[in-house]
Amino acid sequence: MPRITAVGTCVPPHILPQDSIKDFARHLFADSFQDIERLLPVFQNGQVETRYFCMPIDWFAQPHSFAEKNSLYEKWAVTLGMEAAEKCLHHAGRTLNEIDHIFFVSTSGIATPSIESHIMNRMGANPHTKRTPIWGLGCAGGAAGLSRAAEYVTAYPNARALLIAVECCGLTFQNEDRSKSNLIATSLFADGAAAVLVEGEACEGAETHPSIVSTMSTLWPDTGGVMGWEVNEGGLKVIFSRSIPSLVETLFKPNVLAFLERHGLNAKDITHFIVHPGGYKVVEAYAQLFNAPIEVFSHSLDVLRRYGNMSSATVLFVLEAFLKQGMCANEYAIITALGPGFSSELLLIKG
Repeated sequence: MPRITAVGTCVPPHILPQDSIKDFARHLFADSFQDIERLLPVFQNGQVETRYFCMPIDWFAQPHSFAEKNSLYEKWAVTLGMEAAEKCLHHAGRTLNEIDHIFFVSTSGIATPSIESHIMNRMGANPHTKRTPIWGLGCAGGAAGLSRAAEYVTAYPNARALLIAVECCGLTFQNEDRSKSNLIATSLFADGAAAVLVEGEACEGAETHPSIVSTMSTLWPDTGGVMGWEVNEGGLKVIFSRSIPSLVETLFKPNVLAFLERHGLNAKDITHFIVHPGGYKVVEAYAQLFNAPIEVFSHSLDVLRRYGNMSSATVLFVLEAFLKQGMCANEYAIITALGPGFSSELLLIKG
């Protein structure tokens, strides 16, 4: 079975307290909502305390063209992705030349040649390294990329795959968009990057690390309007439905229970939960689904508190915290994230 060998994460330099972002939003959205003070508690209710961004807060006060924002995305995605990859490989005691396949995941900007090619050039990778850029999976992208990497090394058990997920959500901000969806997004999203090394079972030393037992992808029909981007003149405009927590109960619950049943398991057999903290209410919905105390999701809540929602990279930050804690032999964990489509990615992990 595939093994998760190491994780590396990084964030950009500008750290902003949630109270500062709240004050910024109060000023920016005041003319759009007469009841702005009634809406601002979302900044506290989300349980976010700090977030990291590629640009300082003054940058967000002015409109910027799609071309300018995407140029910044290309610059920062390479910088952050390379740093995350270097940290991951350092933790594993590997070099990029030992990697057979790079999976790159992002949804907050576009680039051709794709970002991982620039990272490979900067880091001096083997030019014959296979690479698969994956775009458009949003918050589900980190879990999906991990699944694709696991499937690759299952097919090639001597191989090593490196997943790199980079999101610069802040750079998609549209100053002119004064919608409630954008206000909610302003209270939640941030920038960050993560890299994960996945090794085949025949790789030396891999047997000492947690294994990926199985994966499952789900796309629910006719739910495309739940979350995603609307592409307009200003770039990527956020689509963010308030129905997401309720969909965890109505759509995701039977889905995850069926996934576990395939392996003769139920929710009580899962000891650890590595879930993407799309927001505090989403984590609460997971707790109700698994009939588990909210404290079981401490790693997800801590990442949400310290970093906010970094889209695809976020669940990999949770994975990093979980691996530092470790898991006992024969314990099971679930990695999961929800994304646009409306979609779900699930991985079953065993110690």
